[in-house]
Amino acid sequence: MAYRVGVDIGGTFADFCALDEATGKVHTLKVLSTPAEPGREVMQGIGDLGRRFGIGADAIGYFTHGTTVGINAVIQRKGVKLYLFTTENFVDVLELARLKMPDPYHLMSHRPEPLVTRDRVVGIRERTLADGTIDLPLDDASLRDAVARAKAAGAEGIVLSFLHSYANPAHENLAKRRIAELAPGMPVFCSSEVWPIIREFERTSTAVVHGYVQPRVATYIASLQTSLKKAGVQAEPMITKSNGGVMTAELGKTQCIQMLLSGTAAGTMGAAFVARHAETPRVLALDVGGTSADVSVIVDGTPSYRSGEMVGEFPIYIPTVSVTSIGAGGGSIARVDSFGTLTVGPESAGSTPGPACYGRGGTNATLTDAFVVCGFMGHSDLGYSAVKVDRAKAEAAMAPLAKALGRSVESAAEAVIQVAVSGMYREVSKLAAHQGVDLREFKLLAFGGGGPMTACLLARELGMPGVLVPTTPGVLSALGGLVADVKNDFIKTVYGHLDAETLPSLQAGFDELAAEATSWLRDRQGHAGAATLIASADLRYRGQSFEIETPLELEWVKKGDLAAIAEGFHREHDRIYGHADREAAVDVVALRMVVVGPSAKPQMPRQDKRSGAPAPRAQVDVLLDGDRRKIPLYQRGDLVHGMTFAGPCVIFQDDTTTVVPDGFSGTVDAFGNLHLARGA
Repeated sequence: MAYRVGVDIGGTFADFCALDEATGKVHTLKVLSTPAEPGREVMQGIGDLGRRFGIGADAIGYFTHGTTVGINAVIQRKGVKLYLFTTENFVDVLELARLKMPDPYHLMSHRPEPLVTRDRVVGIRERTLADGTIDLPLDDASLRDAVARAKAAGAEGIVLSFLHSYANPAHENLAKRRIAELAPGMPVFCSSEVWPIIREFERTSTAVVHGYVQPRVATYIASLQTSLKKAGVQAEPMITKSNGGVMTAELGKTQCIQMLLSGTAAGTMGAAFVARHAETPRVLALDVGGTSADVSVIVDGTPSYRSGEMVGEFPIYIPTVSVTSIGAGGGSIARVDSFGTLTVGPESAGSTPGPACYGRGGTNATLTDAFVVCGFMGHSDLGYSAVKVDRAKAEAAMAPLAKALGRSVESAAEAVIQVAVSGMYREVSKLAAHQGVDLREFKLLAFGGGGPMTACLLARELGMPGVLVPTTPGVLSALGGLVADVKNDFIKTVYGHLDAETLPSLQAGFDELAAEATSWLRDRQGHAGAATLIASADLRYRGQSFEIETPLELEWVKKGDLAAIAEGFHREHDRIYGHADREAAVDVVALRMVVVGPSAKPQMPRQDKRSGAPAPRAQVDVLLDGDRRKIPLYQRGDLVHGMTFAGPCVIFQDDTTTVVPDGFSGTVDAFGNLHLARGA
């Protein structure tokens, strides 16, 4: 019997999802994260799978893993000491960035200090022009001096980002070979290899983030591979990627930039999978974990993508699932500032010591503690019995806040919930405006340990029609890793007018990308099944400063149908901005190719249909909307296909708690998902 196992490590818990390939049955569990010892929670979880479900390590035939090692290294600034070599006179590329204020509504805001400070940026005499021709050969003397300076300062890696290396990487390749001679063993990262895009800051920033975390990520992955082998897992581990796909762990050692946002992307892919099964075409995925709430838009089972996502304080320009992170998770700490204002987050109690109610030494009041004090949690253990809830400790942690606010402990706890929901409301509203979506047409798909707790409260404020809660919302990110396809992105800059003169470059460029993509899938990933190539191009009207990624049919390119390519851009421009100028000339900036190797998808079992209402396990005393009252407490396993129920009520299960306020009615679909509809 073979199992597919997915693992996702969050700020508080590590989630495990094991799929029996023969029966389609899914087993899930959680263990506490061990940020001080990354990887230990994975070994503990594999052991628990054997002890609880009889899933031996040798029965695991497919293993996917999402890790936060890379992003945590950036956020905590615990990466390696880098030197950056640029073209001479372009050493301020990171300092200048895009000359934008980080927050236009905060006049005192300032850009963060770069990961490579100005004293560790060295200019090299060389010059490549925009068309790829060499204007000034690479000067060996200046390179030797720069390497000597880096070695003397104790550099642990060198990033090469020369002007126009996207058009011709010859100088970066030559410098890399020369550094290997001058400083054997020194890690060298070429921007043209990391992500060869036009625009110097974007390419340099992406390469620097990659170099900053690569040694740490490679060490972690190597340790994971060794530990899995020792545990008896023979399958080559797969790593979830920021673009919603997966790749081999071995490749992840050198392409770590592709996996920095793997956890948030995996959650979105899991949400997309559920949305398709639940036949819900428009959902706003809400993943509330221990540290943050992550929100993404999914239409017709497909999430939105973009470049320029933030990793901590720094942008990376690889294609990623578009996710907005809000600093409000279950472990977010509530405080009263010097002005007497209640705030929640972004600081989190994490898993160590965790919320006060976990009884692990935490003394600060968190959002989870607030739900405990208000009576919604504490009726069962949390995280598959990993945590026993201590209400007395939650109340003790809330008491100083209550005193500072001049409220009762319960009233202060409800205020914490309201402030957290208010922060989510603000950020989700901004996301909806940015992406041009009408939230009245979307359901909120709630997952993560804290998503179902807050979802109905947030949907009510946003005017959304309802909430969808999966069967195992607390481990949906782990499921997302299991259903993700093998996937990779490729890009080639082809700067010119969209006309007959440029057409041969377009055709040759797409042929090159297709060959590279196919080789990556077959040779580097060992994928022997079907493959899909998805083409697009970055296009813009002549004179515009920025371009739009436009989906293309490869047949248009092969036939040289420039009119069809241009019309595709006009349609995309009209979709995004509400207008198009079909008489205007169009320029092409870059060609893109995505290769997808489909993975096996679980067949979610359908439930037999029953009628009537579920029987509550108890009546619990809660504070809801300012009123103290008793409401029904349901066990999630008692809610089966065809049953209906009404709020207010609380639903508990091994991996989360769902809070259903007044005005919501619930039904259960054939797959066991909860559909919570908001009344008029």
